Amino acid sequence: MTFDHYLEHFTYTSRKEMKISTPKMLDLITKDQAVVIDIRFREEYAAWHLGFTRNIPLNELPHRLDELPKDKLIITACPHNDRANIARMFLALKGYNARYLVDGLLRTMDALRGDAAKELYFSLGGDKV
Repeated sequence: MTFDHYLEHFTYTSRKEMKISTPKMLDLITKDQAVVIDIRFREEYAAWHLGFTRNIPLNELPHRLDELPKDKLIITACPHNDRANIARMFLALKGYNARYLVDGLLRTMDALRGDAAKELYFSLGGDKV
């Protein structure tokens, strides 16, 4: 798909379907229906990250498409959502079903405190402690 085609067919539905919230993202990853790509630079990812994300920096994305499944939703994420939105658009133009995390990773981190983190950990197959 070309960028021109993408823009010419952009609708209110397209706008809604390009975003995903933290609760919906967490639901989809626990059902193994989505993959979360943290598109921050390696140094940022090394400093802190969520255990269920994969790091593919935005500037490496064009050369690492073979690492992404075509049969799952790809959720792009960064601390806020600026780079994630760029990555989502790139993936959409390449034919992937992709959304960006509208809440950003910082809000996701806030949502995963205490019992919420424990529940997600176990739902993703973590060992009982």
